[in-house]
Amino acid sequence: MRVLGIETSCDETGVALCDERRGLLAHALYSQVRLHADFGGVVPELASRDHVRKLLPLVREVLAEAGSPAGGVDGIAYTEGPGLVGALLVGAAFARGLAFAWDVPCVGVHHMEGHLLAPMLEPSPPTFPFLALLVSGGHTMLVDVAGIGRYRVLGQTLDDAAGEAFDKTAKLLGLPYPGGPALAKLAAQGCPGRFDFPRPMLGRPGLDFSFSGLKTAVLHAVRDHPEDPATRADIARGFEDAVVAVLAGKCRRALRELGPRPLVVAGGVGANARLRERLGGIAREAGISLHYPRPEFCTDNGAMIAYAGLLRLQDAASEPRDAVTARARWPLESLRPPGVPAPESPPAAGS
Repeated sequence: MRVLGIETSCDETGVALCDERRGLLAHALYSQVRLHADFGGVVPELASRDHVRKLLPLVREVLAEAGSPAGGVDGIAYTEGPGLVGALLVGAAFARGLAFAWDVPCVGVHHMEGHLLAPMLEPSPPTFPFLALLVSGGHTMLVDVAGIGRYRVLGQTLDDAAGEAFDKTAKLLGLPYPGGPALAKLAAQGCPGRFDFPRPMLGRPGLDFSFSGLKTAVLHAVRDHPEDPATRADIARGFEDAVVAVLAGKCRRALRELGPRPLVVAGGVGANARLRERLGGIAREAGISLHYPRPEFCTDNGAMIAYAGLLRLQDAASEPRDAVTARARWPLESLRPPGVPAPESPPAAGS
């Protein structure tokens, strides 16, 4: 089976073609960073319109690179959610239209399942079960992954996601959008220890996260200190150290509770060098393997959607041809293994 994957959950348009025997054949990604930079964040309406402009050229590019005619595609997968509902609807309608024209099945994919399975595209994929840390602009969670569609959320953020905290802190420091990479670059010049920011919820039991208090502490530090370059770099370093300490500490705690198993890190924040260094130390101490997607697959991309869709379509998990579905919110634990239907909802009262 050969599946075309389409990702439009936020501000990146991703398309990829995945073959069950040959693996990833081709992929292309268009980032809207320049489009949203002047606004300091993603403008949903602009994101949706840009997906409309970019999808068809990217599909043509991917098919040409793979040497695959349109008739050579056996199925289409698209990001159904969670994400910006307008952007999701663009991808869903486009995917359904192509599926109707090519007379192939089509399936909606959970965005976070795509991130969870992205390391499977690498030469040395993790084995089930594994512990996954998903850290991105919209999500921060620890997930016990027993198999495809068998997910148990161990902990998640109660407010800001780690990536969101990076971007908002970068804005406080006057850094350009997107803020995460810019803040990490500035932090590399900072002096560790000058600003010892709080490690939210690290001293409490459980595996949930919170970053809003840390962001507030940074705000006070910015207001109370002169705006010289050295101080800004020290604040950035203190913030990054605090986030890394929380993420790494929660991973260590989860591994103690679950027992030794591979650790998977996915999402844009997973590309942070200091986080990788700290988690590498934890993996060595625990004697476990540590897995990341390649850098271009840490952020949103079509390859992870194509792969997740391939697994779903192999078990005929396609939906009715006329269903154009987008979900701004979609609990990860509501998913089921391929081929296993979700339980029926109980009848409403009085029915």
